[in-house]
Amino acid sequence: MNCIIIEDQLPAQRILKKYIEDIGTLKLVGAFTDAIEAMILMKSQKIDLIFLDIHLPKISGIDFLKTQANPPQVILTTAFPDYALESYEFDVVDYLLKPFSFQRFVKAVAKVKSKHDHTFLDNQNSLTTDIQELYIKVGFDYVRILIDEIIHIISDADYTELHTINKKHVSSETLKHWEELLPNTKFIRVHKSYIINTSKIEKVSGNQIFLSNHSIIPLGRAYKENFIKNIL
Repeated sequence: MNCIIIEDQLPAQRILKKYIEDIGTLKLVGAFTDAIEAMILMKSQKIDLIFLDIHLPKISGIDFLKTQANPPQVILTTAFPDYALESYEFDVVDYLLKPFSFQRFVKAVAKVKSKHDHTFLDNQNSLTTDIQELYIKVGFDYVRILIDEIIHIISDADYTELHTINKKHVSSETLKHWEELLPNTKFIRVHKSYIINTSKIEKVSGNQIFLSNHSIIPLGRAYKENFIKNIL
């Protein structure tokens, strides 16, 4: 799918270019610092997806959308959350709040619908399965975690705990977020409060799962049939 970037901040442009290159299923046709330049290209070339900043010189991202009778699919990228509600009036695919991680970028792109076939979405599902690492926000920092080092994840009221081989990381994301993000070939939800890495299972005894870090995880009644079918 052909895509373009409309972003006036060059560091943000570079991040998007790197993410697009890493994702492998998008073709970057051009990167622009203002929407007027992009409009000229769009008259001569078919564009499927736009990564669009809101605060731009000459004409804002929102005003640019207002000029488009039949715009390509749009993923907004901005540091300002105030425009989220207004932006969805234009049927945007997603709203990425800067700074955003690669896995959040992947999640947004996976929502893009191909007008030609299902190949693009199929590729996205494969890409999500192949994610090797993720970043979680801790204060003002982003901490890198290797997927294979995650042993289990616990939901505790308003936050989740990611237990790895060496550490415990606290995240504000929900358990459902991790369930959707992590590859289902490696991770499975076994209880309303637990997700486990299936490669870390030592043994299963009754309704208890014993993991390699000596944790004992309860196997919930609602999840037992799926666990038995897919793991045992």
